[in-house]
Amino acid sequence: MTGAVSDPDRKLFAEELRAMRKQRGLSRDELGKLINFSGSTIGNIESVLRAPTRAQAELLDKAFETPGTFARLEARLRGVPFSAGFRPFYPYESEARTLKYFQHTLVPGMFQTEDYARTLAKADPETTEQDIKERVDARLARQAVLTREEPAPPRIWVILDEQVVHRNIGGPTVMCAQMQRLTELARMPRINIQVIPSERVHLGLLGAFVIAETDQAPAIVYFESVLEGQTVESPDTAEATALVFDVLRMEALGASTSLGLIEEAAQRWKAQSET
Repeated sequence: MTGAVSDPDRKLFAEELRAMRKQRGLSRDELGKLINFSGSTIGNIESVLRAPTRAQAELLDKAFETPGTFARLEARLRGVPFSAGFRPFYPYESEARTLKYFQHTLVPGMFQTEDYARTLAKADPETTEQDIKERVDARLARQAVLTREEPAPPRIWVILDEQVVHRNIGGPTVMCAQMQRLTELARMPRINIQVIPSERVHLGLLGAFVIAETDQAPAIVYFESVLEGQTVESPDTAEATALVFDVLRMEALGASTSLGLIEEAAQRWKAQSET
């Protein structure tokens, strides 16, 4: 089960669209002309390679004379403010007994402050203000696992490339608060944060990932990408990724040294915010 192809809501939309189109005896190109989109766009939606937009759903309802069927299905897609690739991973993350994060570019979503998360959400030019709010709220809600009482919070290992603490996301004030948040988390008893010095070349430069280990299933891995990411439920993949994580830990500074580095970054960002 991987990425958008495994998203049940998107699959349902695609199946309904395909069934309705065939029932009306329309080719993809013919349907595309009816709603002023290309046949390839219809094909991509039916193949679950592309999510429909609200406007496309409304045009499909008009073309098929359906009572808001496609509009409601599209609304379900927007009702879960996670990418299609991350949705299958979310339940595992929320129930995990162990989480292992590696990030070479950004602070992991589980540790982001509200302002940091909002800055990232705004980077997508197609998002509305409502989309941004939903994404930020959902990201912050994920962080409830850090302080849950029953079951006990997961044990979390985080490895960051040093560039994460230097990359300016939202300006010095936002970055200062984000680094301070990281130092608070690093002091929590079940969280370990380590940093790989930026001058070191390592396997993690090829991509970020998260490993979730639960009591009910083998480890699950989420790989980040420029599009929607990918959730992989494969014991072999999980084992191979865990090995990469262990290799990265050997490249990283110790926890106390890493904490000092993050604290220094917080002070630098604070100084910049005051100038």
